[in-house]
Amino acid sequence: MEKTDRTILFVDDDPSVLNSIKRLLRKENLNLLTATSGTDALRLLAENNIRVVVSDQRMAEMSGIEFLSRVKKVYPDVIRIILSGYTEVDTITDAVNRGEIYRFLLKPWNDENLKLEIEKAFEQHALLQHNRQLAEAVKERNDELRSINDNLEEMVAERTRELELRNRALEISRLIYDNIPFPVIGAGPDGEIVMINTAASTLVFNSLLFTIGNFVDDYFSEDEMTCFHAAMDGNMQQSIQKRDDADTAYCVWLTPFPADLDKQGMILTFLAE
Repeated sequence: MEKTDRTILFVDDDPSVLNSIKRLLRKENLNLLTATSGTDALRLLAENNIRVVVSDQRMAEMSGIEFLSRVKKVYPDVIRIILSGYTEVDTITDAVNRGEIYRFLLKPWNDENLKLEIEKAFEQHALLQHNRQLAEAVKERNDELRSINDNLEEMVAERTRELELRNRALEISRLIYDNIPFPVIGAGPDGEIVMINTAASTLVFNSLLFTIGNFVDDYFSEDEMTCFHAAMDGNMQQSIQKRDDADTAYCVWLTPFPADLDKQGMILTFLAE
């Protein structure tokens, strides 16, 4: 049976105690390691994936509390249990309160109780690992969300700058359009006038000033409108010779919007002759 994921280390400087432990746990689903000193135990911890350590308190080289305090510093995820007699309860309780050991068991121990506590220790280790994985997953997700948020803020800022530039470009284009020194009119596909520049606002045809919302056929004859529709339908520039009410002669260029634009329309440019 595979036991490497359930490795436990018993530490006691009395070999007879370790032999008793081996007999007690020989049929359990455990990979059991033993050491007779804290030094040997630290070496085994460095060489093996140990999840639970059970140590005697009274040992010649170093006490169980001293040994498990070192374990906590180097291997904080290892579940630490200490075996102690009645006379050391106060000392052990203080170590428990400081978090240096997970639990202490009194000597002499009850075999079934010891087995149960070992199972609980492995469950505690699994719970700690699960919580750590959840915490890491949450941190990773938070990092991803933070990165997405940072990128989103950057995209919004970039989009804002782009819109500001476009608005500025539209403003400049409008100023240029308004100040073109000859009349320019924009019309929709049905001939409705949607845009006029300053020079066009003074033109008078058929006793009418060019006004947004009027229609081109309010100013042009039926024959002239034939050219308008021909230009629109064929997407080809056309020209008309026309005089305004002040008898000024114009060559009116009818220029359809480019075919790749979503909306159709016409630019009418009036060049005095």
